[in-house]
Amino acid sequence: MLLAGQKGKAQTTDSTKLMTLHDCMEYAVSNSTRMRIQKAETGDARISRRDAILTAFTPTINAQTYAYYNFGRSIDPQTNTYFTQTSFHNNYAINAGFTLFNGFEAVNNIKISKTGLAISQSQEKQAEADICLATMEAYYNVVYYNQLVNIYKKRIEAAEAQLSLGKRQEDLGQKSHADVVQMEADLVDCQYDLTNAQNLYNEQLIALSDLMFWPLDEPLLIDTVLPTWKVDAANADDVVNYAMNNNPDVQIAEWQKENAKRELKTAIWQLLPTVELYAGWNTNYFSYQGMQAESFRSQVKNNGGEYVELAVSIPIYNRLKGHSNISRKRHAYEKASAEVDKKRREVESEVRRAVQDCQGTAVAYTQAQRKAEVQEESYALNRRKMEQGLISPIEFQTVSNNYLKAKCDEMNSLFKYLIKQSVVKYYYGVAYVNQ
Repeated sequence: MLLAGQKGKAQTTDSTKLMTLHDCMEYAVSNSTRMRIQKAETGDARISRRDAILTAFTPTINAQTYAYYNFGRSIDPQTNTYFTQTSFHNNYAINAGFTLFNGFEAVNNIKISKTGLAISQSQEKQAEADICLATMEAYYNVVYYNQLVNIYKKRIEAAEAQLSLGKRQEDLGQKSHADVVQMEADLVDCQYDLTNAQNLYNEQLIALSDLMFWPLDEPLLIDTVLPTWKVDAANADDVVNYAMNNNPDVQIAEWQKENAKRELKTAIWQLLPTVELYAGWNTNYFSYQGMQAESFRSQVKNNGGEYVELAVSIPIYNRLKGHSNISRKRHAYEKASAEVDKKRREVESEVRRAVQDCQGTAVAYTQAQRKAEVQEESYALNRRKMEQGLISPIEFQTVSNNYLKAKCDEMNSLFKYLIKQSVVKYYYGVAYVNQ
């Protein structure tokens, strides 16, 4: 169904295959613009890490050359005397520089860039999880309304059969005309409800297509068979402990705190002197009208010179910019520390709430399932009574509505539980797309 495409391009589709929930999530992740943006940011983070490593362990190398004519007074480099003829100057140079010490900035930048790459990769996983969860919710909405459409279709079939029977019974004097009219009204109500359910199904299908970036000119066929599932007991403390060490939100906050601490240390070390080493070679060619100049090769060779330079820069006073930078970095570290505490509390609350909701929805589904079974039995019994003329159409309509509501509650509670169960599994380390 899904073929791997090139980066930035949508996957090819097979519009004749039923898309399962797993297929929908995979397709949504592969074609999401958010994922494409996040992957580009991860690529930038890799480049930043490479640049930090090259800055720390390799020198900068530059080569330059220039040529110019001088039309005014100049000095002959050979005789060190003035002359006024037009002269030609051509220089060549190459140099290399390496920072020996700059307050451990290069080393800290390597660590910061490494953590930055980890943050970007974690944000990529987080974006994937958000897309999968949104796709899952939209998918279950489609399945829910599809099931609702099927229920209304069955109700219409039953209502048509009852109306046909009611008309025959009216001809035999067993039903009044008012009862037949009520049956017709019930049938019209069912048809109206079916139309509304069909419209809601189409609306949810469009919402799912938008989330998946499904091609607009191709139909999206969804596998609406209810999934097999079972109740999984989850210990809140175990899930919380795992999430505190592995949840992307917590990890990102912790890494940002580490980077803030490294930036603070770098700012403090920046008050120390900077030591840099330079080496280079340069030469030149010179001539003017009337000069018995040596050849270009000879001048370049004879005028060449090398140099080695050790530079020490000592910060004495820079309008307290260094101290101000330290204060800002210290405040940034304090904010990052507070953000870690905040994020850990938020994740712990979310996990405990998710586990509690999962357990609660499991109980609610069990009750809704039992309620639907009882209402289905009541519907079957009252349908036979209706056919035998033992109850009125209005009484049967009440029973039918109760049965419909029970079936809707059963499906709704089931899909709620499946979503809550997936959220708990995600917090316990199982990606949505792998569930």
